Amino acid sequence: MSEAQLSADQIVEALPRYLVPEKAGTTKATIQFDLSGEHGGKWWVKIHDGKAESGKGDAPESANLTLVADSGDFVKIMTGEMDGMSAFMSRKLQVKGDMGLAVKLQTLFKRPS
Repeated sequence: MSEAQLSADQIVEALPRYLVPEKAGTTKATIQFDLSGEHGGKWWVKIHDGKAESGKGDAPESANLTLVADSGDFVKIMTGEMDGMSAFMSRKLQVKGDMGLAVKLQTLFKRPS
């Protein structure tokens, strides 16, 4: 399957498998993804005890970080086609909440290959 065919849904569903436990360490965080566009929707990832779980819809608890983007741009950011910082600077990615966590996010997960 090529990266172009990945959906936001598939990426968020796979995130727990791509978590880097050494990087996650003692991180406890819930991240909400609020995506617009053709394949938009809401998803969440919860990181705790060096593990992660994800789901669709609103996060089960209040999020430390909410990322708002077009689903197509989100897929490009998560697969490395688009730089997260550039997307943020050009307002394609909006961040609400813990900015430190947003910056750290890219190191917490390996990129799907």
